[in-house]
Formats: sequence, C-alpha cells, structure tokens
Amino acid sequence: MDYQVSARKYRPGTFDDVIGQPHVVQTLVNSIATKRIAQAYLFSGTRGVGKTTVARILAKALNCERGQTGTPCGTCSNCLEIAQGTSVDVMEIDGASNTSVDDVREIRENVKFAAFRGKYRVYIIDEVHMLSNSAFNALLKTLEEPPPHVVFIFATTEIHKIPATILSRCQHYNFRRIARAEIVERLRHVVNQDQIVLEERSLMALARASEGSMRDGLSLLDQAVAFGGKTIVHADLEALLGAVPQELVRAMIQAITAQESAGALRVLAQLLDQGHDLRAYCAEVVEYLRNMLVVSVVPSPQEQQGLIEAAAEDLAQMATDARSFTPEQLQELFSIFTQAEDSLRLSAHPRFVLETAAVRATRLLRRAEGKPAQVIPPAQAARPAQPAPARTGPPTAPTRSAEPSPSSPPPRTSQSTPPLSTAPMPPRPAVTTNTAPLRSLPTNPPTARPPVPAVEVNTSSPSIAPQAEDGRAVVTLNWEQVQEEVANVSSRIAAFLERGRFVGIDGHVVTIGFAKQATGARGMIENADNMAVLTSICERLSGQTVRVRIVELTESDPPGQTMAQLRAMKEKEQKQVIFEQAKAHPVVKQALEMFGAELVEVRPVVSQKEVET
Repeated sequence: MDYQVSARKYRPGTFDDVIGQPHVVQTLVNSIATKRIAQAYLFSGTRGVGKTTVARILAKALNCERGQTGTPCGTCSNCLEIAQGTSVDVMEIDGASNTSVDDVREIRENVKFAAFRGKYRVYIIDEVHMLSNSAFNALLKTLEEPPPHVVFIFATTEIHKIPATILSRCQHYNFRRIARAEIVERLRHVVNQDQIVLEERSLMALARASEGSMRDGLSLLDQAVAFGGKTIVHADLEALLGAVPQELVRAMIQAITAQESAGALRVLAQLLDQGHDLRAYCAEVVEYLRNMLVVSVVPSPQEQQGLIEAAAEDLAQMATDARSFTPEQLQELFSIFTQAEDSLRLSAHPRFVLETAAVRATRLLRRAEGKPAQVIPPAQAARPAQPAPARTGPPTAPTRSAEPSPSSPPPRTSQSTPPLSTAPMPPRPAVTTNTAPLRSLPTNPPTARPPVPAVEVNTSSPSIAPQAEDGRAVVTLNWEQVQEEVANVSSRIAAFLERGRFVGIDGHVVTIGFAKQATGARGMIENADNMAVLTSICERLSGQTVRVRIVELTESDPPGQTMAQLRAMKEKEQKQVIFEQAKAHPVVKQALEMFGAELVEVRPVVSQKEVET
C-alpha cells in the first residue's frame, strides 16, 4: 500500500475515535438515536479540529447498511465508499472553487433525486463561507424546505462570514481547539503504533506548536520523522520547529536569580545570533514565569499537572527555579515581561525593549533587599557646607585644593536649583544701553564684590517620608532631577513631558497630568517606548519599583503650572537676579553715570575656550 500521512492514516472512523469534541459527538449520537435528523448542519471552528471528519462519520451513520446508528460498522460497502470518498450518495464540494450561482443551481437540480444505495443524499460543502452572496441567496429556499432524503453539512473556519439567513436555517456546532493533553495522548498513540522513539517533552513541544489542531500536530510529527528518522532527538525537533530552546529560557531565569544583568544581555545576544524571534522568546519567558508562580502557590504535584501542561521533569525543574523567588516577586517579574511583550508589538526597536525588561528583572531582588535612595531636600541642599575643624599637631604635606579646576565640569548635586551665590560671575558682562556703545571703562577694579543673596525657588518636588505606616519603602523623587535625566536621554521626550504637570506620588505610582488640549503631548508620553524610558529613570533615581500613570486634568483638580511654565518662571527669576547683580556692579554703575545710559539687558559672555569645549 502507498504511504499515507499520519493525518489520513489515523483519521477517526467512528464517533468514539473523535477527540476534543465531546459536546458535538454526544448531540449528534443522540439525534441519530432519536431519529431527530436536521436538514442542515453547520460546523465551525479552527483548522484541523475534526469538522470534515465528523461530517463523514455522520454521513456513514445515516447511510450504514445496518441502519441509522451512532456507531456505524465501517465494514459495509456504504461505509467503505464514504470513507474512500467514492460514494454516489455523499457529495463533498469545495466551497472555495464552487462559488458561483451556477454551482448552487446544479445542486438544487440534483437534490430532487433519491439516494441510490443509502437512505440520505448528503452534501458536504467545505469552506462554505467562500460562496458568493448570490450563491447563498440561491441556496436559501432549498435549505428551508429540502426534500426529506437530503442532508446538508456545511463546514467553515470563518463563521462571521456566513449570512444570518443561512445560520438560522442550520444547526450550528462550534468545534473548539483540542487541548494539549489530548493532542499529546493521540501523538503518543501514533508514536507507539509506528514504533517511533520520542521524548515526552518532544510530544509537549509538538502539541504546543500545533496550537490546538490535531492535523497540524500529526503533520509536524511526520516532518520530524522525515528529518530525524525513527529516533528523534529533542534538540533536532526544536531546530525543525523553529521554537525557542528551553535552555535559553532557563538561562534568563538563572540570570535573574543571580542578579546578573550582563548575563541576561548575553542570553538575548545569543538568542539573536541563533535567529530566534524576540516576541516568541518573550512569550516563552512569560509562560515559564506563570508556571513558576503556579508551582510556588500549588504544592501538590497532582494539581500542578492539572494546571500546567508540561512533563514531570519540567515541573520538577520549575519547582527548583521557583524556590529562589517569593510569589510576590514572581508576579513582579511576570508584570515586567508582559509589559515588554505588549511593547514589542508596536516598537521599532524590539531588542532594546526586551533588554530593558531583562535589566529591570535582574535588579528586582537587589531593589527589594536594598534601602530606598534618599533625596536631599532643596532647602537642605542649598545650605553652605560647614568648614572643617582646624587640625592640630605637626604640619602635614600640603593637600590639593578641593576647588574644581577650570577645565573640569562642576559636580552635579541633587538640589533642584543651585544657589546663585556659587555661580561664577561673568568677568565682562555685555551691557546693552540706549546710547552709543562704551569705548572704554576705568581700569581700577573693585576691591570687593557685594554679597549676592541666595534666591529660593519654589520646587515641585514632593516631601515624602522614606517609610510608610506599614513599614514599606516609599518612593522619593526630585522631579526636576527626573526632568534633567529625561533631557539627557531624549530631548524629544523632555519637550513633551514639559507640557504636563507633576501631580504627585501615591505609594509606588507617579502621576503626571495633562490638560485636555495637550492630547498630542499626552499621546507621545503614553507611547510604550517613552513610558519605558520615563519609568526606568524614575526607578533608577528612586531605587524603587515605580509605575508611571498618565491622567487628564479636569476642572476639579487643584490649579497648578506645567513643567514648562515652572521652568520659564525660574529662568525669568534667574535673569532678574543676574540683571540686579550687573546693575549693582561698580564698573557698570560708573559706566552708566559717565554716559548717562540706562541698563536694558544683560547677557553672559561665553568665552572661546568654552565654545571649543
């Protein structure tokens, strides 16, 4: 006998052999036993779940020589001809290639004739949704009042394309996807019958790749046999399926356990070198984390097998990996990678999104064990440093001055606005007057500069205690420092962020509000990539897990200024202070008195050295 693919060789021949569709089988068997045969049936469902197979079994049950029965013999001439597709009483029509009105008219003419051998003439129309609207309309009257010896069985994968007038004239049966456990059991039966050596986890991999289709699972098994012979190695099967190796998934879990961010990035680099899809890998990591969470909260191995579709050795490995985390930490990891999975669908840089999620995941345990980062309040940061006490004893070697060199940049501090008294005074302020430009100034420099008072600027940073009432660490942030970091990363994001207003922090939720008319800026900030950047900066500066929430400001919200308005106000105040300083400068005073001029504008002069640097 010629070779047959497994999907045809092991095709169910009776209702008892059908798997995964007990609701359909029981209803049809009962209707046959009680002689309640409908004139039209509509089978819908995804590919490879048994629609055409059940239609053939139903045709055999109606035309079996032993009479109408829910268990056709399969040995009589009618059953054999129907199984081989040569019966004159059972016509299988492809709806995709017979879509016209003429094809339907031909069916209407032939339904007048009685069955030749059996009791019923059965018309099985596969992919019936491909019929044209005119063809459906031509079929309506025949479906509503067909001859008593005719039964129509329609099969479709797209039920939404069937007109309601057709649906109302049929008994509709929805075929569901076949469970992985049932696919594994059927594959195990085929493997034993064909004497194929296959690991248990390979059966699970085939069932996972089939996506609920029994035909796809059997086709993949035939492909694996063609690739590796009767003995199939799991690594070869993964390479054939293009699936993500479980070793790489576990390597990511191990990097998270060891808190090795560099190791996690190396895993992703190896994944890309092997040509795997990042979205598929992220989905595998999400599923593995979910399984670890189930194992950690469900102690019974029997219950675990009912909730997780995995082999026993894989369950044991998941239990070992889950011991390194608490259920709360697993939920945090699950949230990190599900957010990354959502962002991967829209991002133009999927690698960066997944790398950011991997780094956040590897630092989760470190953040949970460490203390929250302390932020110096602006008032405290503006205080002058206390002089060090005088040292007694013999003189020591001279030490280098703590003052920064002219070439080194000034150190960054956590204060929101540096005291203006510490800012370097421009040596030659450019003075714009309402008279002719100055030609010369007296060369006598002032002996001393008048002290410049420090200007206090109202900041928007909230004052939050580092510990809450329940003892948990609370997020503390200097929002102006956050804006500076965002501007360093992306000036584009910073420009949109300034259109909003910092509302406050509630626990671990940072809220930013946008006015109703600022929908464009709000939409750009709500972009998944921009949200990831903003969240990452907030977490790095606060040392805590943070969730950024974007809201629309309403009239009931307390009034306030946007970040751009606050920045403009502070710049204006700083310019005013510099203007007053320049106006009080003795050299400028003498120049104004000499020429009878009026000071209009003060601009700092940038030296050529600063331009070059």
